[in-house]
Amino acid sequence: MTPAGGPAVRELASQELTTWDGWQRFVDAPDAQPGDVLDEEWDLEERERYHSRFVVLRTPAMDRISLSVRRLLALNRGQQGGARRGLIISGPSTTGKTTAMQQLGRTVEMADRLRHPGVRDRLPVLFVTVPPSSTPKMLISEFARFLGLPLAERMNQVQITNAVCELLCDLGTQLVLVDDVHLMETRSRVGAETSDQLKYLGERIPATFVYSGVNVETSPLLTGVRGAQLAGRFKILRNPPLAYATAEEQAVWHDLLDDMDRALRLRRHVAGTLPRHAAYIHARTGGRIGSLSHLVREAAIAALYDGGERITKKLLAGIELDTAAEQQARPRRRGLV
Repeated sequence: MTPAGGPAVRELASQELTTWDGWQRFVDAPDAQPGDVLDEEWDLEERERYHSRFVVLRTPAMDRISLSVRRLLALNRGQQGGARRGLIISGPSTTGKTTAMQQLGRTVEMADRLRHPGVRDRLPVLFVTVPPSSTPKMLISEFARFLGLPLAERMNQVQITNAVCELLCDLGTQLVLVDDVHLMETRSRVGAETSDQLKYLGERIPATFVYSGVNVETSPLLTGVRGAQLAGRFKILRNPPLAYATAEEQAVWHDLLDDMDRALRLRRHVAGTLPRHAAYIHARTGGRIGSLSHLVREAAIAALYDGGERITKKLLAGIELDTAAEQQARPRRRGLV
């Protein structure tokens, strides 16, 4: 199991992926090879920046999501109107759902560029997030904001929707990624209307829609008549925390830690440190990819700041994680520290 794109690290500037320019910079950013840890010219600030970005880890769930979307893209390509099939990525917070969507989108866009070399007036992938307390107009305005469409104050929801749909059809958009769909409170009138707006966009735009949200299968989004319609068009793939019970599950976890361990650039790093503490790290993070990334990246930066230049179990124990990980880990940490 290797980081996405091999052992290289994604060299990304601070950017907003929910705009066309920001998304293009994300897709275009080259894979930067990490420097030689013994190179004195690779200074502390550069190594701090390296560890703050670090590697993108590929999990079995990401592979399942990628395969499912490739199949849906092929299935929907021949669909002449009507309900296209979509995918919902669901799971607890900090399990890597958004990262999985973004890497999926990047892969699809790169493949489209290979099929259409030199053509830049295409937008194969669009990525938006659902605003909190979203109304239908707020939601479609997020699509317009990604596209850079100028919105006159007098434009109503229908006008914005028509402009967005027409442009996405002209640009050959194949994949629409919508994050944080759990924020749509469909038990309210406004939330239900926002859900209807998203459904309508799926009928107007000849693209495959992929939604992501926290525990969507137990949210109001899939309840009632509207929920039944959505459930009839979308299948759900769970993106759960990684387990650590069976030998196979432990092997997956060890592979991820080994990838991270080899990517560290600390001058006194002892190879194999992270896999050696695999059980402890799993207990700390609950198998959540986001929490794992936070733990290792902050530990690496702490090792740079204190001059120790190595990660130890004591250093890991001193890193405070997100509340969800800490609450889940607390009952299991006794005897591990």
